Amino acid sequence: MVLSKHLNAESLIKAARDHPSRKHVQSSNGHQIVHPYGARYGTEPIPKYKLPRKGTDAEATYQLVHDELTLDGTPALNLASFVHTWMPKQADQLMMENISKNLIDQDEYPMTQVIHTRCVSILADLWHAPSAHSAIGTATTGSSEAIQLGGLAMKRLWQEKRKAAGKSIHEPGPNIVMGANAQVALEKFARYFDVEARLVPISEESHYRLDPKKAMQYVDENTIGVYVILGSTYTGHYEPVEEMAALLDEYEKKTGISVPIHVDGASGGFIAPFATPNLKWDFRIPRVVSINTSGHKFGLSYVGVGWVVWRSKELLPKDLIFELHYLGSVEYSFSLNFSRPAHPIIAQYFNFVHLGYEGYKAVALDDLRHSQAEGESPQLCVAECRDVRRGDVENYRPGLPVVSFRFSDAFKAQNPDVQQVWVQTLLRAKGWIVPNYELAPDLEDVQILRVVVRESVSAVMIDRLLADIIEVTENLAKTDSPMHALNTLQQRKTVEGHHGKLEEGSGSKSSGTQLSYNAVQKETIERPRPYNLARTSEAPSQGCQHRPNANDIMSLAVKSFRHGLGARGRPAGLATLARARFSTAQALRADIDASPLQPGKQKSKTGTLPPYGPVGVAAALEALPDQ
Repeated sequence: MVLSKHLNAESLIKAARDHPSRKHVQSSNGHQIVHPYGARYGTEPIPKYKLPRKGTDAEATYQLVHDELTLDGTPALNLASFVHTWMPKQADQLMMENISKNLIDQDEYPMTQVIHTRCVSILADLWHAPSAHSAIGTATTGSSEAIQLGGLAMKRLWQEKRKAAGKSIHEPGPNIVMGANAQVALEKFARYFDVEARLVPISEESHYRLDPKKAMQYVDENTIGVYVILGSTYTGHYEPVEEMAALLDEYEKKTGISVPIHVDGASGGFIAPFATPNLKWDFRIPRVVSINTSGHKFGLSYVGVGWVVWRSKELLPKDLIFELHYLGSVEYSFSLNFSRPAHPIIAQYFNFVHLGYEGYKAVALDDLRHSQAEGESPQLCVAECRDVRRGDVENYRPGLPVVSFRFSDAFKAQNPDVQQVWVQTLLRAKGWIVPNYELAPDLEDVQILRVVVRESVSAVMIDRLLADIIEVTENLAKTDSPMHALNTLQQRKTVEGHHGKLEEGSGSKSSGTQLSYNAVQKETIERPRPYNLARTSEAPSQGCQHRPNANDIMSLAVKSFRHGLGARGRPAGLATLARARFSTAQALRADIDASPLQPGKQKSKTGTLPPYGPVGVAAALEALPDQ
């Protein structure tokens, strides 16, 4: 989990007031949560960083939290994440029916444990364990925990061998070998469990991932194992498990030292068996002792489930397995935490039954086709993409459905002032989350953009994304003014938009009250004249002699609203809601509208309108006649 600091509202307010440059984040409501529908529900402001003294009813609380969460990004447009974000409604229903179950309590939920055993057996068989009866495994909260467990087992086996040989386990201590492109969870294991992490430099020649020959330079008698990644987080490349194992076989023949392999199949563990079934990376290689994967990535389940499987029970030391008696039965556990929800495991089993082998294969190949379509886009001429083989999808170079790309050298030479990170920022403004980041050490001067193609990323979305990438990049190259970033956001060019939009002049001109701001501004500059918004038409009359400002527009809005209500009457509570909303907006209005409010009143056919500040509008609404 991400660490968070304790916040104190009083300290934040004091820091904002005392800071000389006033750059601290300020709060217009004293760091309290003001319910957007407070007048409707009758709720009081809620402290953000303290437990409120009194609670709020469930409906109002739901609406409050729901509305705050709308500020999050759209999961479907988050192309930075490998995490799956969609399941059929039947899976949603099944998870909700079992959301209160605790997986650890096997005595109370015996059928849930049976389903857990089925999932472990299915994965052991999928990964070609020598015998489904001798393999052993467990569910985890994700691949990160699974990696820790795999590493702990290798460390304990190394310690047992060292003790049996009469050698020290502390001097110089254990180490583990991995590519410098390793995901942070692998380094966490080394740091948390006192194991030296030996990071093998990557290079363009090694396809930005582990080079087995270089890795052998880091192996010695204190190496507990080698982490080999089936699908690099950076570029999606598979690391060569079979080649690494062959070199370790030769090393054992020469030295007598056996170094095992743990395969981090966080993503590739659910892609390789279906997309490239003939690729040897799993338990078909004797040196592979354990494999982990994420059920919530290409296992197509919601977040919260991972798996780790050992090829045989002998490879999981007994003293790492805890025997539990206090839940009503004898249970055996190997995990970093105790209680865990059962519904993610149930969701994983739903996928196994619902999709089967052919279903998982269809999804994996479809993801690869979509990533291929993006990587081979002829319009993406400004970028260099990770190369993939053309032709039948099953003949693609093994890897994840990931497209990593960057500005080409020619583009950078022609546009030295254009920064690649701007593409990320401008795409984010269009809704897409496409990360721009540096490669692993030794290649940190190389920046790449990366797109993860998940099941929910359709061909239409890929087309839209490509169009946005091309449009943003071309506009960055065309313009060099400080406004170039905003100019790129003015419109979206699409095939449908180009051919489906009517030609200019296809419609009649709008009436005066419908003039756009630009049109009003142009009219005022070319032919200054009175502009009285107290009327429903734009006919010249005696009134304000200036271009309409925020007050005028608000006046027109209230006038139109009054006219629109007419005989329908005033909805109950409307004035109260309006006053609450405009009062909440008053602080913002004071910052936005620098022009003073006119204290005078204007006459209209329907009566007197008061000054149109936030309170004035509420008063105007309150003063509406009942009929």
